[in-house]
Amino acid sequence: MQIRKQWRFLFLAMAAVCMTLAFVGCATNANRHNAASVVDFLYPDSKSPVVTPGIPLLTLPLRVGIAFVPGSGYGNSSLTEKKKMDLMKLVADHFKKYPYVKDIELIPTAYLRNKGGFSNLDQIRTMYGVDVIALVSYDQVQFTDEDFLSLTYWTIVGAYVIPGEKNDTNTMLDTVVFDIKSRKMLFRAPGVHQIKGRATPANLSEQLRLDSETSYGEAAKLMVENLDEQLALFKDKVKERPAEYKVVRTPEYQSRSGGGSLDITWLALILALGGASLWLKRRALPQ
Repeated sequence: MQIRKQWRFLFLAMAAVCMTLAFVGCATNANRHNAASVVDFLYPDSKSPVVTPGIPLLTLPLRVGIAFVPGSGYGNSSLTEKKKMDLMKLVADHFKKYPYVKDIELIPTAYLRNKGGFSNLDQIRTMYGVDVIALVSYDQVQFTDEDFLSLTYWTIVGAYVIPGEKNDTNTMLDTVVFDIKSRKMLFRAPGVHQIKGRATPANLSEQLRLDSETSYGEAAKLMVENLDEQLALFKDKVKERPAEYKVVRTPEYQSRSGGGSLDITWLALILALGGASLWLKRRALPQ
């Protein structure tokens, strides 16, 4: 009798586990998840040697590359290569307005290998001649059931947890800027956006597709706003920590930033003041 009870308990336990796994599988498949992680791309193997960043040597004006890191390869994403290029142009437009940026290269995703790491970035540096690279990663979850209603995205500095409800679309875009040669992260700028569920069973698939595209675009706008703020903070950090960041200002940068015209203006002003002073002295002398 005791043995029968034990077998019955074991059978019920196994049945419960199978039902749980089946439920989890159904819930997972009902959700749409597309992601590309900069952490997975740069640090693919926990057994690899630890990357120790050096002191970056920033020669102004900089040549900057922008690229999306490769995705995980699962899910049907609305983030096509064309959409990625459009979003990279949005980021590039905000880099272009700064005098310390010389050129911006939009790098197709095909040039980055899955889990390529810093060795892949060295190849990009050689191919495109860029000094600094802005790596854009993304994570989007669309919840179409009542379970697993949160997005947990591991960034280069920690995790973001974004709660959601049925038919919600949660999106995160994250730009991390690295000096390639030194392996030093310079700054990062995230953009997080959520669309609350508004799809009905009749138009669920089409509405989720539209929500996906809209959420990527809005997250990109928020990311760019943060990018402006982080660029300003980075400039202050470079000034405050000269031992951590070496900056070389070339004559080209001086002319781009107005340094040359400023020097000419001061020289003209000094000569004018000197001439006026000499004229006044001559007038003060007795005839």
